[in-house]
Amino acid sequence: GDAVLYFAYGSNMDWAQMKTRCPSVTFVGVARLADHRLAFTRKSVNRGCGVADVMHETGRSVWGAVFQLSELDVGALDKSEGYRPGRDRNSYWRQECMVFLDGDENRPVTAQTYVGDPQPNPPLPNQAYKELILGGARHWHLPAEYIAELEAIEVSG
Repeated sequence: GDAVLYFAYGSNMDWAQMKTRCPSVTFVGVARLADHRLAFTRKSVNRGCGVADVMHETGRSVWGAVFQLSELDVGALDKSEGYRPGRDRNSYWRQECMVFLDGDENRPVTAQTYVGDPQPNPPLPNQAYKELILGGARHWHLPAEYIAELEAIEVSG
């Protein structure tokens, strides 16, 4: 099948987690999703804490990693993100987004990403989950000012 590009902005930036979920994964580059901000809109049953989402906000940016996956691995990722195509209710919805490689508006790339279905009053993320996001951000050398934003995320406990 065809390869698919995937934009990861949350815990899937963690290389170990990503390789476990998607053995075919290769790293393409870092990218910026314009006019969005990182938010924690859902409670993960597995993690027991708030988990990451992107929400539209003009003038803000979310940075992340672009990966290439086999179509087979996209199915595995859908499962791990609580997305089943054709179902009315999902934890996350996979959709197409346009991101800029290295933040450069002359290098747009179309990729798949997951957008949450927000819940009322979700909990804060916990330290372990925040560390997964931060670890991924540092591993892929996201911009220092964005890493500082991540470091400022409030956690529970």
